Amino acid sequence: MQRVVIIGAGGHAQVVADILLCAHDAAEGVVPVGYLDDNRALHHAVFADLPVLGQTDDLDRIPHDAVIVAIGDNRIRKRLLRKMMTRGERIAIARHPSAVIARHVELGPGTMVCAGAVVNTESVIGSGTILNTGCTVDHHNRIGDYVHIAPGAHLGGEVTVDEGALVGLGAAVMPRCTLGAWSRVGAGAVVTKPVPPGVTVVGVPARPLQKG
Repeated sequence: MQRVVIIGAGGHAQVVADILLCAHDAAEGVVPVGYLDDNRALHHAVFADLPVLGQTDDLDRIPHDAVIVAIGDNRIRKRLLRKMMTRGERIAIARHPSAVIARHVELGPGTMVCAGAVVNTESVIGSGTILNTGCTVDHHNRIGDYVHIAPGAHLGGEVTVDEGALVGLGAAVMPRCTLGAWSRVGAGAVVTKPVPPGVTVVGVPARPLQKG
């Protein structure tokens, strides 16, 4: 059994806790131990049947085999995951038993695949990426590190999503489009052409957000 400590104790971390508990119930060899969070107000609380055991600096005193950084903010998740890797920690993957992962798919360390997500063949998913509830990633996608594909978002075939990008709730990305690093796609938007790095797009079809 792989004992996993969850870094973070917020809403997303509780979703990850449920994923790991469901994986345990499905006899997939994982046992979530509890959370570590630097918000002292959460210490000793219990969420999704698991305790908050302390702050991240307490990791050394907690018996474990692996960790997973379960924080929704892409930049904070990147910072903490890199810290855990530098420490030499083994990084777990959280994969809900109801997720559909095709053959010949690569999932990077720290990836979180939520309930009902679908990833089709020959796709590559980077480290610390969130594939949230009910999203779909079609064939031959290249999803970078620390990306968040939000609930109900859909990516066509041969899409490239670079590091740190966010695809919002219910958004759609047409086949062969590229989303640049740290770009953002608004909820319900339909992306029909490449999005430059750092740009936020909204609407149907998606266009850069005008700053007023």
